[in-house]
Amino acid sequence: MQQQLQQQQQQQQQQQQQQQQQQDRQSTFLVSLDPSVQAPQQQQHQQQQQRQQQQQQQQQQQQQQQQQQQQQQQQQQQQQQQQQQKQQQQLE
Repeated sequence: MQQQLQQQQQQQQQQQQQQQQQQDRQSTFLVSLDPSVQAPQQQQHQQQQQRQQQQQQQQQQQQQQQQQQQQQQQQQQQQQQQQQQKQQQQLE
């Protein structure tokens, strides 16, 4: 699961980089045409980037939750081991 999430994050980062490149190309292209058209398009791109960043944060939170679950499972295993040891002592 964690590997999957990390892969998703990497894909999103790549998408962001691609968008950034598109933005660079568009802005240089627009400057040569009409500077007044340039501003609104850049704003749209920034909003998209912000949305992607929020998605990344959500994924990071999911990863943290998974890690916590794993820790809980480890604790349960430890408890089971302790119980087994007690049982062995009783048997002796």
